[in-house]
Amino acid sequence: MSRLDAAVGAIEHVILGKTAQVRLCLACLLARGHLLIEDVPGVGKTTLAHTLARVLGLEWTRLQFTSDLLPADIIGISIFDRNAQRFQFRRGPVFTQLLLADEVNRASPKAQSALLEAMEERQVSVEGISHALPDPFFVVATQNPHEQLGTFGLPESQLDRFLMRVILGYPDPSSERRVLVQGERRDLLQSTPTVLSAGEVLALQAQVRAVYVSDKLLDYVQALLARTRVELSLGLSPRAGQGLVRASQAWALLCGDNAVLPEHVQAVFPAIAAHRLEPREGDSAASGAEIAGALIRAVPIPI
Repeated sequence: MSRLDAAVGAIEHVILGKTAQVRLCLACLLARGHLLIEDVPGVGKTTLAHTLARVLGLEWTRLQFTSDLLPADIIGISIFDRNAQRFQFRRGPVFTQLLLADEVNRASPKAQSALLEAMEERQVSVEGISHALPDPFFVVATQNPHEQLGTFGLPESQLDRFLMRVILGYPDPSSERRVLVQGERRDLLQSTPTVLSAGEVLALQAQVRAVYVSDKLLDYVQALLARTRVELSLGLSPRAGQGLVRASQAWALLCGDNAVLPEHVQAVFPAIAAHRLEPREGDSAASGAEIAGALIRAVPIPI
């Protein structure tokens, strides 16, 4: 069994019946992306984030996003040191390898914006001075559906910085029965093994970039991107296209393949595209996942 297979198995010991979602989460992090986990409360979003940090062997911090959260509560603040007679920067919780931004859409847009520079440039700037973040650095955010009370919708600029959005969904009957019998899944975290280390995660990320991508495969990716821009009000950005290639390479690595195939692109495309796509005014109110599925069916695979 490979180290990646062992990592998937360790996560699935805690998160039952969600093989596809677990693999998508791992592919997202191996592609150096940030992850948004969305669903109703109580289906295991936060437990999944905790399990990822545990299994990957990463230093992590959990930050509960609330309506009164300030940017300084995330990135830190400069405090005057009387002894040294100068301001010293006190680092905030963002200075970690994995930041769990719990219920990210319960914070105000001003607090949400504090993550923009960190997620894109992997640094934060305070009073004109840039402070580098650890490597690897991932944001794993959980989000409740925006229809719920007390939530603020994430702006497009923030959503575009999340490589993937994964929706957990309710467990299947067999998995739910095991949950009911075995009790709280979070109790299993103490016995969950640490399979990888931060150094091994960095090495796997380097392997992802070495997975071969053919010209034909790039033609297929570009055809998907072009189709979104023609048929929708808001199509996929070049950043989303780069992320689609990286995530496809990561999925290929998880599958044990040394080259990206069209089915790898199709496996990750809905998680990358659904939260970025916006239909034209007056079009059917299809969900992002449904639109992504229709695009996959509409764009022919190059021969």
